[in-house]
Amino acid sequence: MKTRSVILKWLLFLLPIISVAQKEYNMSSQKDRLMQYAGHWESAINPSTDSVAMHPEVKMSSISNFNNNSLNVTVFQKDSANTYVPILQEIIGYDRITDTVFAAGHNAEGAFFTGKGKFYSEYKWTMQDKDLNGNKTMKVNFNFNSYTDVTLVGLDNNDKQLWQTRYIKQNSKDKNIGIQLVSVHDEMLKNPEKTLIQLGRMGYSYVETFVYKDGGFYGYSPSAFKAIVEKAGMQFLGSMTFFDPEDKNDEVAINSWWNNAIQDHKKAGVEYLSTSNSKIKSITTIKELQEYCNYYNQIGKLCKDNGLKFIFHNHADEFLKVEGIRVYDYFLQNTNPEYVYFQSDVYWMHVAGVNPVHYFKTYPKRFISWHVKDYKELGESGKIDFKELFKHQEISGVEYILSEVEDYSFPPLFSVGLAWEYIYYTLLK
Repeated sequence: MKTRSVILKWLLFLLPIISVAQKEYNMSSQKDRLMQYAGHWESAINPSTDSVAMHPEVKMSSISNFNNNSLNVTVFQKDSANTYVPILQEIIGYDRITDTVFAAGHNAEGAFFTGKGKFYSEYKWTMQDKDLNGNKTMKVNFNFNSYTDVTLVGLDNNDKQLWQTRYIKQNSKDKNIGIQLVSVHDEMLKNPEKTLIQLGRMGYSYVETFVYKDGGFYGYSPSAFKAIVEKAGMQFLGSMTFFDPEDKNDEVAINSWWNNAIQDHKKAGVEYLSTSNSKIKSITTIKELQEYCNYYNQIGKLCKDNGLKFIFHNHADEFLKVEGIRVYDYFLQNTNPEYVYFQSDVYWMHVAGVNPVHYFKTYPKRFISWHVKDYKELGESGKIDFKELFKHQEISGVEYILSEVEDYSFPPLFSVGLAWEYIYYTLLK
């Protein structure tokens, strides 16, 4: 009986862990599934490949409206002068009354049509088009190969194929939005190259890692990881690194570790290194805080001497007090602005009950990086005033704006696509 009791206790302990480990995210609603079609798309060279020509035959713009209830879609076709001419305009939306997807539009000749259909699974969608006399004209099947790759097949009334087009998402990178790869950590562990390609297509311009170990990233050497990021159309600009020796005066250990890290990151083309502090709750004296400041100044000088920037990243503990002084304020006041910058994690600041804008105004130009993160999908919780925050980019000195998603309602790759859209269309107007 004692053995059985022990086993039951262990099962009760393990069940929550197992359920988390086995948790699968999905898109159950027609409205959410439709948002896979949002973005700027370009036709593949042919339906059997995901390669896109320099001047693709067709381009499509599909912009979300009304809290993601509808999409404004315009299709452009290349003419003989390589000019893209609009050939179709439509609105596609989710109708909550019928729980279906509805469309209405017209072609360049002025022939109008309507369409109605639905997703029959997360990634398969069918629309039946009709003319305004109610006659069926064409059925279109949509098959999402990934969140950045969709195949469309047009069928006549006898289900005979009329045409087939494969679209690859090619969102703009003109607003220089980055992503912290912890947002898609499991996907990066499974298939780094495929994951990076999707992020690049979504519109992300650069990545920040947090996995530097044994001189590399996700099992790749610095130069090899740089190569796969650039192949995906992005840059590898930032890396969270972690080395916190007990003895802050151990010059040999400090210089050895950081010099090696700096050289590895230079080979990878990185512009900045960041770090955080997981030991703040154990700090009890101002003397210990000053030792950390001296340490960060030392790292920052090493980075600057090697052409890199050094950035301190906050969580919530930095807003605790030691001997009556807030840790974060002490770090800001006692690190050298020439050597140490700060990365504002706006989510953790909100958890701690502080306003990032206060810090931007009090310590201008120190916050060259932001982690834009919410309690769930970006902008969905309603708890953080991101629009107000983004009015203070200039005074903060921000150069690197990164999305970060760690609490999901949907599959992570879909969620980070929504994050890019929110930053691009809502916050960086």
